[in-house]
Amino acid sequence: MIVGAGPAGSITAKFAAEKGASVLMIEKRQEIGSPVRCGEGIARRWIENVGIPLDRKWVAYEVEGAKIVSPNGTEFHIDERHAGSEVGTVIERDLFDKALARQAAKAGADIILKATVMSILKDNGKVSGVRVEQFGERFDVKAGIVVGADGFESQIGRWAGLDTTLKAKDITICLQYRMTDIEPDPDYCEFILGSGAPGGYVWVFPKSEDTANVGLGMQLPKLKKKGEMRGYLDAFIEKDERFRKGKKLDIVAGAVSTCAPIERTVADGILLVGDAARTIDPITGGGIANACKAGKVAGEVLGRATQEKDFSAENLQEYEKGWRELLEEDLYRNWMAKEKLVTLSDETFDMIIGTLAEVGVDKLSIFNILKVMEDRHPELVEEFADLL
Repeated sequence: MIVGAGPAGSITAKFAAEKGASVLMIEKRQEIGSPVRCGEGIARRWIENVGIPLDRKWVAYEVEGAKIVSPNGTEFHIDERHAGSEVGTVIERDLFDKALARQAAKAGADIILKATVMSILKDNGKVSGVRVEQFGERFDVKAGIVVGADGFESQIGRWAGLDTTLKAKDITICLQYRMTDIEPDPDYCEFILGSGAPGGYVWVFPKSEDTANVGLGMQLPKLKKKGEMRGYLDAFIEKDERFRKGKKLDIVAGAVSTCAPIERTVADGILLVGDAARTIDPITGGGIANACKAGKVAGEVLGRATQEKDFSAENLQEYEKGWRELLEEDLYRNWMAKEKLVTLSDETFDMIIGTLAEVGVDKLSIFNILKVMEDRHPELVEEFADLL
């Protein structure tokens, strides 16, 4: 049984069903993928590796790469092949999520909607199912394993005794407008650094030649009063003549984890995947790619565990080991980098982006950026020495 029908849940369901598992996916919302709470950027290069065929039905726009902008306006461009997991294709997230759920259903997974999991069930200390409320009726669903794919606000892991707690500094609050009648750069997803978004950044993801997602994320402790995020975002828009006269089509708000990898994501009869497992990239706040990559590992392990009729923590260690081999080093390195980046001044960001624009870098990663900076600004790199 999988709680949550986002990308992590659907990919897990698909691969588990393909391996012979009987899968039920429970979604609390009445419509998969809606409401959207996402910047909607993904890279093309990883999606086929997790069995997602590119479908023009959910592709809104494609860009050449990323544009990193310093506080003084210096731009550093990098093509989409090397720009990270959130650059290349801007999607319609609701249609994307539905497409993944459809794949899971075609593989054999069952889906129930508008069903809220109220608690988990346990037999002799082992998770054995969930209690669900749907249309005012409560009922129990028994299962060999419960997969928590219930997102940032996940309760499944907490109920099962897995530590998914977050410190305030490891939470980023996000606000985004979808704007039209504007002039975004048609070739690039933009990331604007500096004090315009303390502890985070402003993004512009084009969805057409005159429409884009314009948003920002800020580290929770940087927020001092209610409505402050809107003030920062509105100030950015008012300052940029490309967006000043634009019209808002929708507003979305939410939060993401930007923490180091958690200690455990499995226990007897329980497995966490995606945002519930805290696999969001601590620097970008992007979670779709990591959720899908870990979901594939989870589904394959669950298929094997189903055949063996063994969902013990010990037998689920293949998942724990598998997702960590794929993601943990980058997650931990990016978390350490984030801890330092949130302390940098606008002048330092200007220095970094100016150097990158002049020298260039083949692939956008913390390690590669620091290697480029090492010759020009060794005094800065000293602060990041433990990341080299």
